[in-house]
Amino acid sequence: MLLLAVGMAIQACAQAANSAQIKTVNSLGNGYSISLEPVAIPGFSGLHSFAGAQLEGKWVLIGGRTDGLHRRQPFASFAASGNNTNIVVIDPESKQSWNATISDLPSALNEQLQSTNMQFIQRGKMLYLIGGYGYSKTAGNHITHNKLTAVKLDCLIAAVQKGSSITVCFRQISDPVFALTGGQIGRIGDDYFLVGGQKFDGRYNPMGPDHGPGFSQQYSEQIRKFRINDDQILLSINKVEITTDKENLHRRDFNMLPQIFPNNETGFTVFSGVFQHTANIPFTNTVNIVSDKIKVESAFTQYLNHYHSAKVALYDAAEQRMSNIFFGGMSQYEENAGALTKNDDVPFTKVIGNVTRDKDGKMTETKIGEMPGFLGVSAEFFLDPKIPMHESEIVKLNEIKGDRVLLGHIVGGISSTRKSIFFSNSGSESEASKMVFKVWLTKIDKRSAGETK
Repeated sequence: MLLLAVGMAIQACAQAANSAQIKTVNSLGNGYSISLEPVAIPGFSGLHSFAGAQLEGKWVLIGGRTDGLHRRQPFASFAASGNNTNIVVIDPESKQSWNATISDLPSALNEQLQSTNMQFIQRGKMLYLIGGYGYSKTAGNHITHNKLTAVKLDCLIAAVQKGSSITVCFRQISDPVFALTGGQIGRIGDDYFLVGGQKFDGRYNPMGPDHGPGFSQQYSEQIRKFRINDDQILLSINKVEITTDKENLHRRDFNMLPQIFPNNETGFTVFSGVFQHTANIPFTNTVNIVSDKIKVESAFTQYLNHYHSAKVALYDAAEQRMSNIFFGGMSQYEENAGALTKNDDVPFTKVIGNVTRDKDGKMTETKIGEMPGFLGVSAEFFLDPKIPMHESEIVKLNEIKGDRVLLGHIVGGISSTRKSIFFSNSGSESEASKMVFKVWLTKIDKRSAGETK
């Protein structure tokens, strides 16, 4: 009966979606429109599912994969040959790039730094890397790493540019709390919030854990809150607190963005993610996190941009409105001339979506544009350092000066030749994107912004 009830709920949701209309607007609702400009970076050969940071105008890319969407066959899926085994440094201003191999690093560092879907967060000149999934020569298998690695960014950038040793730029510790991949991490003050994700060990197999080489999979279903003690010599964590919610945090490969809520509390919103307990389809609700409290937005249904993609949060203080922009990715619902169509293959999408929260807490989803292809999955967004922003990297819309301003860059991700390739994926249908896009904000006349239904 439980399975039947869930199935009926999903069907009802689909029927509602098929009769719904997604509004398409030409602006963010804050007096700005978004446009994309492709930029070529010589020497950047493409990357997705990586960890990223920036310092003094330079980007640092670590880990991730150099191939496309993972294949279904266990022997080919997440092959070590597709691991990124270089540290990549990019100067977007001069369009230069540098690479340094990680092959000379100690094995524990070397193996984590070439993993995929690490959780990562930057604080000042330090980048913290947590977990990640990939082949471990030491274990003789694919594993989820149980490591926290601190990366001294100024040290690393200088070493990569000079071609000198990078070893001194890293420190690493181990703890079971770090054994996650596909989650997200945020920070409020000195507290770090490690949200969702999974511990996956073994080779991926769509037939399940007991077929072929087999695997073990355990969703976190938790918020793991802790503090990082780091004097740039010793590294440790303390004040670990665990909040478990098996129903609402059973998700991975989602987008999470910092938020300013209507009562001026700061926190995060978890958007969509995969997979539901009883079906291989995304969640269509969102979850708010304030301190260690969880609140599900039951009145809102997210139909677009269900999978990890490039994303950015903006706040209009005058209107007390949050805007959350998602660039492409994957979606269970397709938008065709304003109508929604359900597709449980969860294909790639071109849609640029905006989920807003107004001063009364009401959430609304709109389509504000399209990517120039099936792009955005597992890409990252780098805010322009000159854009006014809160410490949490929420853009201060009211403090932007000028009629046309660089918001930031979309870097890498998966580029697919078709919207649905998973069941016919030979490895040539998609690739790690070498594309970089400048994202521009352009001020518009609100009266002429126009919208269609």
